[in-house]
Amino acid sequence: MSSATCSNCGTSSILLPWRASSRIPHSSWPSKLRLPKLGRLNLVKDNLVLRNAFGLDQNGSFNGFPVTPNKLFMQESIGAEYGEGFETFRPDGPLKVDVDFLNDRLQEGFLQRIRYAMKPDEAYGLIFSWDNVVADTRTLKFKAWKQLAYEEGKEIPGNGDLERLMLYAGVDHVLHKFLHWDQSEEELERLKLRFSQLYFGNLLELKEPMGGLKEWLDAVSKAHIPCAVVSSLDRRYMVEALEQMGLKKYFQAIVTEEDGMESMAHRFLSAALKLDRKPSKCVVFEDDPRGITGAHNCTMMAVALIGSHPAYDLVQADLAVAGFNELSVINLRRLFANKGSTFMDLQKQIVERAPPKRKLTVDTIF
Repeated sequence: MSSATCSNCGTSSILLPWRASSRIPHSSWPSKLRLPKLGRLNLVKDNLVLRNAFGLDQNGSFNGFPVTPNKLFMQESIGAEYGEGFETFRPDGPLKVDVDFLNDRLQEGFLQRIRYAMKPDEAYGLIFSWDNVVADTRTLKFKAWKQLAYEEGKEIPGNGDLERLMLYAGVDHVLHKFLHWDQSEEELERLKLRFSQLYFGNLLELKEPMGGLKEWLDAVSKAHIPCAVVSSLDRRYMVEALEQMGLKKYFQAIVTEEDGMESMAHRFLSAALKLDRKPSKCVVFEDDPRGITGAHNCTMMAVALIGSHPAYDLVQADLAVAGFNELSVINLRRLFANKGSTFMDLQKQIVERAPPKRKLTVDTIF
């Protein structure tokens, strides 16, 4: 099986799975394309018209890049509950990459230790989740739901719990269990495909990142701290969206669907490997409590962004902020200042050095 070294791994000798990159020329979504409302009869003909209009082939791919609504809009597993990682391949056979392996293998060399002693910030690695951290995907998803309801002549009930499910639950689950738009399997597949197309259309029109993110990336870039972004999106959509928002230059590594990671934690580990940073020296920026758990399973620090979830759901994070404008590089140093057993050992030494208590005795004089 073919394999290739990770381009961003520096001196690391670990090999990642090789995946063929597409050479299909760049194209954009039609800007002013109006599609007829899809009827419930003659479904095959309507799907063919829809696929051709959006550049979809017979397999449902967009310009060679698959549209997979089931995989994109489903809840991912956390992963690495016991420090387990993923499996990659080397010329001498498969290699299991887990948390302890990366923390041990990605040790700094002699020259790196000298450099990090003078510039400690460069030893860190920052990993950004795509959803609601880099891009406001909540707005994109809800806009796609409204567009789909308008095309189908339906109304979305003004229910807060339902709106939350529409943002975080699977598309088929929302359509079948809560909206009750149609019960036939073919119709559900058509609606899921159309929802995915609407979402990707909105994604490729996205111009602005989350508030304060660009300024924060400017600050960490000046400090020479490498950054990575992780998502379950296909690489083509990710790269194009980053370029439109003017953020691609800030990220030295990108982890997408093509990397074949099976859980949130595995994406974080893959990002650390590409950044050539130990997981224990990485900071994950997340908005989801499950992502924070995945970061901690990888021995990484976690910074939570309050917004998608309330602050009381993010108490397990090492730091919770309302926005990137509250952060500074000094916050990263403080995250690692009292980390783990070092802090506890320091407290133990202080107790041991305390002078012994004086014993009071009563002498009797006869």
